[in-house]
This record gives sequence, C-alpha cells and structure tokens, in this order.
Amino acid sequence: MLSDLAFGLARAGYPVTVITSRQLYDAPRDQLAARERIEGVDVFRVWTSRFGRSNLALRAIDYLTFYLSASWALLSRVRRGDVVVAKTDPPMISVLAAPIAKLRGALFVNWLQDIFPEVAKAVEVGGAVTGWTYRPLQSLRNASLRAADMNIVIGDRMAELVMSLGVDNSRLRIIPNWTNCGDIRPIDQGSNKLRSKWELGSAFVVGYSGNLGRAHEIDTILAAAASIEQKRGRSEEASHIVWLFVGGGALFEPLKREAQVRKLTSLQFQNYQPREILAEALSVANVHLVSLKAELEGLIVPSKFYGVAAAGRPTIFIGDRDGEIARYLTRIGCGFVVDIGDGEGLAKRILELAENGEAAKDMGRRAREYCEQHFDRKQAALAWDAVLTELKVKKNYRESRTMLDSSAS
Repeated sequence: MLSDLAFGLARAGYPVTVITSRQLYDAPRDQLAARERIEGVDVFRVWTSRFGRSNLALRAIDYLTFYLSASWALLSRVRRGDVVVAKTDPPMISVLAAPIAKLRGALFVNWLQDIFPEVAKAVEVGGAVTGWTYRPLQSLRNASLRAADMNIVIGDRMAELVMSLGVDNSRLRIIPNWTNCGDIRPIDQGSNKLRSKWELGSAFVVGYSGNLGRAHEIDTILAAAASIEQKRGRSEEASHIVWLFVGGGALFEPLKREAQVRKLTSLQFQNYQPREILAEALSVANVHLVSLKAELEGLIVPSKFYGVAAAGRPTIFIGDRDGEIARYLTRIGCGFVVDIGDGEGLAKRILELAENGEAAKDMGRRAREYCEQHFDRKQAALAWDAVLTELKVKKNYRESRTMLDSSAS
C-alpha cells in the first residue's frame, strides 16, 4: 500500500520522501541501503536493531530503536508546509510524529491501517501493553488523532470507532485499501502455471492467501475440512476439494501441525509468492477464505479481500455478519458469510460452490467488476490527491486568516 501511494504521488508530481527501516519483512538480517532514490521517491532507511518478528519482546526492541531513529530523521528533514503521513506499523508512531510535525510547521496525517493498543488487547498479546500501560497509551494515541489535520481510515466501521474517540468528522476520510487491477487479473485455470506446478489438476481449490495471524481464526477451517473429508466417497465434489494456504503468520505453523494431528490430507501449504506472480497465485483458487475475529471489527480490515476480488474469485468470510468485508460481500453479491465456529456451515458453502461452478464464476465476475470501479489503485490515487489538495486549501486559508487578523490588530 505504501509503495503504491508513494510512487503514485511521485508520478503525479509530488516530491515524496519515505522514512523506513533497513530490514526486510521476512529477512531481518539482510540490510538495505541507507539512502536510495526509487522511481522519483527519496527513501531514507534508518538504523534499528535486527531481532526480527519471531519473538514479541525482541520485536518490541526493534520497534523502540526504530522510533528513536525515525523521530530523529523526521526532525532533521521535515520543513514548514510539508505533509507528514504516519502509518500504524510500528504502532503508536503517530504519538512521536504528530508533535514533530507541529513543531516544524508541517501538516500531519494519520493513515490508520489498524487501531492500537486495542488490537493488542483483542488478540491478547503484549502483556504490559494490555495491562497497566493500556490506558496511557490509548490517551496518547487519542491525542495524536485529535491533533492531526486529517485521519485516513480504511473502512466504515473504523471511521465509526475513530469518531467515537473524539475525532471531528471534518478531520476524517475513508479511503479503502486497494489493489492494482492491471497487474492482478483473472487467469484461466487451464493456463495457470502455478496450478500445474503445485499439481492441483482439476481440484476445486479453497484458497487462503497472505498472513494467517492472531487476528484470524483456524478452528472453523479445520472443522470444515474434517467434515468434507468425511464425505469423501459419498460426494464427488468432496473428493475433489483441496485447501491451499499460501503465506505465513503466527497461525500458519499451528494450522499445519493440527492438520497432521487430525490426519487431514486435503490441506496444502506454500510460502509467500513474489508480487510479480500474485495474479497466478490468487487465480489458483476457485474460492478464497478471509477471516477476522469479531472483536477486531473496526480495528482491522483484511486487505487480502481486494486482491481476491481483482483476481475474479468469490470470497467466504468467516466472522461478524455485520463486519466490513461481510458488508461488501452482501452489497456486491460476491460470496458468503459464515459465523466463527460454524464448520458445518463453511463446509456446506464450499460444497455448494464446488457443485455449481457457474455460480462461483458469476460471483467472481461481480467481484472483479466492483473492484475495477471502487478498489483499483487509480481510485485510491485520486482520493489521496483530493485529501492533499483539501489540506493545502485549508492551510492557505488559515495562513491568510492569520495575516488578516494580524493586520486588523
């Protein structure tokens, strides 16, 4: 998302600087260049410790060193009239970025991909964060939201939550996450090289792509897989169903182990795939799964849905029936919603789609059409350009009012 936005703004003529770390997401020991110019974007990569994402305490140290280095880099580079956009990974970076932006006379924008520390509390990680430090962190975060010139959220329910924290509606805009419909497109399964490489043949593939983490859920999936495998021999569709998980995350290995314990043979696993072949990876499946724990609605929006829609595949969402993704599926008519814990319900929906391939294809076509109209990178670029233009107009108005008031006095 950040790369798309930065490069898009640069192509539109904005001077863009990114302050980030030197680490790679899945290879913390590798070091990227400290400074680089990529497609018109100046990238400053600051020093951090390099413990990686495997241990929560050590990951917190990586975050702390990033806070310090990034704050210094921001303080050194931001100038009056700049627009500082703070994302929410690492968490709470807005608490440091907001006062620096104000000190330097810059405009400040929060880009909220998730709401912390509420996420940590909901997934029950980071004991100290969800204990005695929770309220102070929440208060600091709320202050940074109210201090911002604009807050960008990625869904309706997140907007409702942010407004409940005391943020004025005039400082809030909804820009959903997006995908590139030019790069990610439906690929016919007969010509999909990955489907052949992974020896999926004529199987009806239930896919899961991306991070499978603490915010998601695997028990419903395991129950559904077990239910379908029990129907083998009695149902032709059940005999041809394969579950394909592509990615990683905190629940990825536990899912593998539990599948082995339950002797489920229809589950297959692949590592993250390069972005260049994401269209093939997403098009391998006949239907995709997206899940989110109900208590995380309004705090997170699973962005994998947008890529699935671009690939022209239906989605089965496991979670709150009034959740963000559930609302999209109902509005577009491109999938089903299943309650968490309803393994039989999930199995039933999968078997329905396996039996009626045309219905699945129709849902996929509707998803693709809606994605092109609402979730393509071009729409997001226009929305961001509108926000930046609005901020510039407001800034010029405030400065002219200040001069007028000064003259009058």
